[in-house]
Amino acid sequence: MTDESDSEFRFLADEMLGKLAKWLRVVGYDTVWYDGGGDSALVHQALVEDRIILTRDTNLVKRKLARKSILIGSDQPREQLRQVVEELDLDLKDRLFTRCLVCNCELVSVRKDNVREKVPIYTYLTQSNFYECPNCGRIYWPGTHKDSMLKLINSVIA
Repeated sequence: MTDESDSEFRFLADEMLGKLAKWLRVVGYDTVWYDGGGDSALVHQALVEDRIILTRDTNLVKRKLARKSILIGSDQPREQLRQVVEELDLDLKDRLFTRCLVCNCELVSVRKDNVREKVPIYTYLTQSNFYECPNCGRIYWPGTHKDSMLKLINSVIA
């Protein structure tokens, strides 16, 4: 679709693709979820921010200014992710779990002592690596949910 390198892909997922937006963030891609405001505003935002539009709306991809877009075929998030990965040959390993799932910012590593009051005591006692979103303050750590997410990602790669 484009000649951009893998690290430059930035996405704008329309309001029907919130779960896809989350999964693209899980695998480390800058992905904004557009939650309304009309197609013209969505296309404008994509152009201004140099993002690839992800949509299930056939009329949207027909717009002249929506030339950097992917029409998503499935309504299943796993298949949606697989489609984007295959069409753009995305790397799903090098940047896993590097973005905030809520606000899309890149996470930063934080010292364990700095999260003592921000995480459950059991988590504090059993984990050693913590990451924080500099925008919303959400704290992340490699818990059991990471394993289930990796299983889904590996099923997409396979």
